[in-house]
Amino acid sequence: MPVRAPYAADPARSRGREFGLETQTERGPRTAFQRDRDRIIHSIAFRRLRHKTQVFIAPDGDHYRVRLTHSLEVAQIGRVIARALGLDEDLTEALCLAHDIGHPPFGHAGESALEAAMAHHGGFDHNAHTLRVLMRMESPYPEHDGLNLSWEMLEGLAKHNGPVRAPTWALAELDAAFPLELDRHASLEAQVAAISDDIAYDNHDIDDGLRAGFLTLDGLLALPSLAAQWRGIESRFPGAPRARLQRELVRGQIGRMVNDVIAETRRRLSDMGAETLEDVRAAPQALAGFAPDMAREERALKQFMYDKLYYHPDQVATAASAHGVIARLFEAYRADPGNLPESWCAALPDSEPGRSRSIADYIAGMTDRYAMNCYTRLFGCAPEGLQNV
Repeated sequence: MPVRAPYAADPARSRGREFGLETQTERGPRTAFQRDRDRIIHSIAFRRLRHKTQVFIAPDGDHYRVRLTHSLEVAQIGRVIARALGLDEDLTEALCLAHDIGHPPFGHAGESALEAAMAHHGGFDHNAHTLRVLMRMESPYPEHDGLNLSWEMLEGLAKHNGPVRAPTWALAELDAAFPLELDRHASLEAQVAAISDDIAYDNHDIDDGLRAGFLTLDGLLALPSLAAQWRGIESRFPGAPRARLQRELVRGQIGRMVNDVIAETRRRLSDMGAETLEDVRAAPQALAGFAPDMAREERALKQFMYDKLYYHPDQVATAASAHGVIARLFEAYRADPGNLPESWCAALPDSEPGRSRSIADYIAGMTDRYAMNCYTRLFGCAPEGLQNV
C-alpha cells in the first residue's frame, strides 16, 4: 500500500459533512473519501455527463469524447499523480470525476448563453453550479438535501483553480451555509485534479481533432516540442501506420506532462518546506503544476488548439446555434413556466432572482440531446447545425 505523505488529505481527519453522518447502516468498509467517490458515481448528475459536450457538440460519431469519458480520463491521470506524490487517491479520483458536473448542455456555448440570460439575476458559473448540484439539487437521501459530501471534497471542487476572492451568488450562499475557507488554497489532491484536467483535455482533444479532420499532423508538428517527439516516435517504430503513431504521440505527451508535474510538485514542496496539509493551504501559490519550460509548451499548445480547433469556423458556427437553443429555451420558460415539467413549475419561486435561477438550474441539468428535444417540442422544428462531426 502506498505510504501517505504528511501533507496529504487524511479521511480519518476529515472536517466532516454539512449534515453530519447519516443513519449508520452496513454499506461496506469505506473511508470518507471513498464514500464521496461512490456518491458521485451513483449520482444522476454524473450519469448525465455521457450526453454532454466535451469539444464537439452533439457528435454523430461514437468515438468522440463527451464529459463522462473526459472525466474518467482525468481521474486516471489524477490517480497516477496522486499515488506518486503519496496523496489520497480516492479524494483525487472523486474530485476528478465530479469537476464537470455543473456544465450545462453544449459546453462553453451553453454556459455563455446562460451567463447572458442570467446577467441581471446574479449570473451563471459552471464551477459554482457543480457545488449547487452536489450540495442542494442531487438529493437521494431522506435526511437532507444534496449528497452530503465531505468538507475536503467540497473545498476541492470550490477552489481547485485556486482561492476564490469574489464568489458568485451560488458559491457565496453555499459557503455561508458550510464555510469552505475560499480565500485559501485547496488540498494538493484538488490541485492535482485541476492539472490533470489540463493534461487530459490538452492531449485528448488532439486525438478528437485529428479524427474530425479539424487538425492535421503537419499543423501539430509546427510546434517544436511535438515535432521533436514525432521524430523520436518515427525512429522507434519505422513503417508503423501513421494513425498508430499519432496515438503514440498523444500517449507520449501525456506521459511527459505527468512526469513533469510530479517532479515540479516535489520541487515546490521541498522549496516551500511544506510538511503538513495546512502548509499546503497557506502557501502563497499552488504547489502542484508544470515546471516553467513545460508550462510554456502547454500554453503554446493551448493557443494552437484555440486557433485551429476550438475557434475553427465550423465550431464557431455550431456554438452559435447551440447558444441560440439555450437562449430561446430560457426565454420560453420565463414567458410561460407551464412549459416546464410539472414538478419544476410547481416549485418555481414567485419572484426574482429565484425564478430565473430555478429555470437556469433546470436548463443546466439538461443533456445536449434533451435540450434539442425540448427545443423541437417547443418550437416545432429541430435546431439546425448541431451535428458537426
